[in-house]
Amino acid sequence: MRHVLSLVVLLTACQAPPPAQVVTVPPAPMSSTSVPPVSVPNNRGEVWTTLPATPALPPGGRQGTVSVDGVRIFYARYGHGTPVVLLHGGLGNANYWGNQIAALASRYDVIAIDLRGHGRSTMTDAPMHYDRLAADVLGVMDGLGIRRAALVGWSDGAIIGLSLAMTAPDRVERLFAFGANYDLQGLIPGGSHAAVFARYTERTAAEYRALAPRPDGYRNLVQHMTQMWNTEPHFSRGALASIRVPVAIADGEHDEIIRPQHTRDLAAAIRGASLIIEPGVSHFAMLQDPERFNADLLQFLAGR
Repeated sequence: MRHVLSLVVLLTACQAPPPAQVVTVPPAPMSSTSVPPVSVPNNRGEVWTTLPATPALPPGGRQGTVSVDGVRIFYARYGHGTPVVLLHGGLGNANYWGNQIAALASRYDVIAIDLRGHGRSTMTDAPMHYDRLAADVLGVMDGLGIRRAALVGWSDGAIIGLSLAMTAPDRVERLFAFGANYDLQGLIPGGSHAAVFARYTERTAAEYRALAPRPDGYRNLVQHMTQMWNTEPHFSRGALASIRVPVAIADGEHDEIIRPQHTRDLAAAIRGASLIIEPGVSHFAMLQDPERFNADLLQFLAGR
């Protein structure tokens, strides 16, 4: 998430990949997949100023890793049906989709992954780039035998989804992109200093220590992500106009870091894209109002 760059600085002072290898692991015990919740105090009753607890992954999923380009990408898989791949935001992990997995798994084959270097996935010293993260997603799909999937992305995950919709449209059934920017001008100056982002950064550091193969690697992850956020994304309007898969561009009414007009411009740049602005929520809408978020998501995935 390029969007937390200035806050993180204050707090912390292509070759083709080899064939994918899938490793199935038993579901981790609850103590290793959840951390104590951290919430933002809210004295005004405004949902968009809160950071509800990160949900745990629902029980009963099939968990494993796929080896892609020198890293092991963690996934948790639920349900059956049309594949839907969930892509979380920067510094987060697949648990952030817990409320959505429960709503989707009765009708879809849901795959939530931890991005390279995040959560339970490993990383290398290779620079972080959105196209590298997008290639990891394709590697996971290949390893799991998924030819084509709907993508649901939040923040960095939404940017990755846009990248794949432009560069690998044959692999993307449709894209629900929440809280994305397509260039650096889309960011609100100083937006990452909002209290909710301070809490998010504090929380993701604790979650990393609880989940990561190397619990002491959070600072290294932040450094790699910061290098990417300094220069990316930089999608042109022409490239966005080339997208032909169904797309919903969504955001919260009170997003702290994405300019509202930028979201509207992004939707306008993609032919036929839907624009969804969810009221009363911010960049963390899937936690703040999961019922509304899930309703919008399910409607889009159903083609309505």
